[in-house]
Amino acid sequence: MGSLFSGRRLASLTLPLLAWLPAFAAAQVASTAQPGQTAVWDSFHGQLSAQKYSPLTQIDADNVGKLVKAWEYHTGDVSDGSGKLPATVWSATPIFANDTLYIGTPFYRVIALDPGNGHVKWIFDTHSQRKALTQPVLKTRGVAYWQAAQPVAGQPCQKIVYMGTMDARLFALDADTGKPCEQFADHGVLDINQWNTTHAKWPLSVLQPPTVVGDRLILGWAGMDWVYTQEPPGTVFALDARTGRLEWTFQVLSEEMRKKSGTANVWTHMSADAEHGLVYLPVSSPSPNYWGGNRTGDVPLVTSTTALDVNTGKVVWSRQWVHHDLWDYDINAAPTLMDITVDGRRIPALMQSTKMGFLFVVNRLTGEDVWPIEERPVPQGDGSVVGEKYAPTQPFPTRPAPLLDQSRKPEISALADAVGMGQCSRLWKKLSYEGMYTPPTTRGEGTLAYPDSAGGVQWGGVAFDPVSQTAVVNVSHIVQYVKLFDRATYAKVAKGAGNESGFAPQEGAPYGMRLEVALNWLGMPCWKPPYGELVAIDMGSGQVKWRRPLGASQQYGFFMPESWGSPTIGGAAVTAGGVIFIGASMDAKVRAYALKTGKELWSDQAQAPVVANPAVYAYKGREYVAFVAGGNTILKKQVGDQLVVYTLPAP
Repeated sequence: MGSLFSGRRLASLTLPLLAWLPAFAAAQVASTAQPGQTAVWDSFHGQLSAQKYSPLTQIDADNVGKLVKAWEYHTGDVSDGSGKLPATVWSATPIFANDTLYIGTPFYRVIALDPGNGHVKWIFDTHSQRKALTQPVLKTRGVAYWQAAQPVAGQPCQKIVYMGTMDARLFALDADTGKPCEQFADHGVLDINQWNTTHAKWPLSVLQPPTVVGDRLILGWAGMDWVYTQEPPGTVFALDARTGRLEWTFQVLSEEMRKKSGTANVWTHMSADAEHGLVYLPVSSPSPNYWGGNRTGDVPLVTSTTALDVNTGKVVWSRQWVHHDLWDYDINAAPTLMDITVDGRRIPALMQSTKMGFLFVVNRLTGEDVWPIEERPVPQGDGSVVGEKYAPTQPFPTRPAPLLDQSRKPEISALADAVGMGQCSRLWKKLSYEGMYTPPTTRGEGTLAYPDSAGGVQWGGVAFDPVSQTAVVNVSHIVQYVKLFDRATYAKVAKGAGNESGFAPQEGAPYGMRLEVALNWLGMPCWKPPYGELVAIDMGSGQVKWRRPLGASQQYGFFMPESWGSPTIGGAAVTAGGVIFIGASMDAKVRAYALKTGKELWSDQAQAPVVANPAVYAYKGREYVAFVAGGNTILKKQVGDQLVVYTLPAP
């Protein structure tokens, strides 16, 4: 079984029922949860705050070890890439709303299921192209849900499910029947590509479901990485949830920079503070990723968290987390909104996780530091790259401390080095690294890239328990190396690429590039474990409460020791019952941990790695936890089509 460690890049796991009534559960929410939190799971991160928090307590740290499989459902929409279809990547969080569980598949079908037994209510097929138009795989992160504040009886589409496709269409379906909403755009289908008018080299793929804020959809898009210098420039669209009418657009790049560069798009989910009318954009890096000679001017909104007025699309505040990004360190996760108490002061905060393993914490209304964020000098390159200009400083948070040590080269694994007969040691000597933000080079084997471009923290982001004010985040420790080649050399050495690994042209730039994971000949990581961890942080102090290895890595069918941990894709959910649920790891297990101590309390084997955030919901007096086990060929080749749901045994 192939895996990350065989050369693929990480991108690139009989009790009586508690006697409570829905009304009582609602009261529990009101008393312990922050604004916008409910016992449903009706958005990609559970809530608009992206806390991934459930106020349910029926499953708790004492009884979670007794969880049983309530039901499972197989979509049939899966490919390992060995046939005519590209491989599938299924990262869809199940959505629980309208007493229904909704999922979107990588074949771009929407399926509505009974949340108690998995029976199909309806299925809608978008009949979209099953081609890798902008990604090397067929990919989706699922669906979004909206309902009218005052539904009109007898009228269709008072509740709507939205599904985007790689060929740049957004579908709106009646949540009760699965029929297209006739009043939405063109009989229920909106062509996003009608707005793709600058450097339109590929469609504006809608792989991430829109963020629903009130009666408005906030929509970003995904494209290709590392291919061109001039690409479609990052645009965010605000749409009327009922009609699909365009209300406003937001351009990340200036008009002048849009001519030279591109992307700086929002490809992941967003979060929002509906009470204050703010939507928070995690903005990616501009093109090309590993050379910036075309974009040395002022580009303040790229690789940032940018807060917009949700009604107008105007910038309220913005913080750039990487200046002149040359490492593909785009902001890849929705920031998590949280009210925290620091030094006796109640603060409306925002935590932005990053690929660098930094957790930046600011006031979500103003963008001001909660704990100091310092500009520190960073490496300035070796002079081998023409036309480049390096940022003299980069922002570093003082609290919480970095989740990874980026100050020096990671230590070499003695075992991997011995098996490789010194191969890792020799590679390390050929790689330049002066600490965090060492720029790419044309010399030697290139620059050691740590954290890797897929990210110390991936798009699953940070979960948060508002009662104990504990943040929970999974972090990967992966070492890559990147080298730039002038055009003549690149033409001679370039070979194929895997799923976001290997060679990439950066057409229009003076340099093509190669990105690889640092492995020995047997595919063993050259650096010391752990390869992945789960970390809990006290948000009153910004200090780590506990951290532990997460999951088990897998190679050639064998599991490595769990003390080594696993790289992860996807994130965690937390509950008022004091439980953390997460999949995310290579070993395709789903797990529960104690929020207080980090102790593993329960696990089960899924069909494939669970590279989607779990969903926690209550239905007919019972609490359920749902996982999508779809896999991701970046992590390993094992893919699946399983939705698996757990609950406590029936009385």
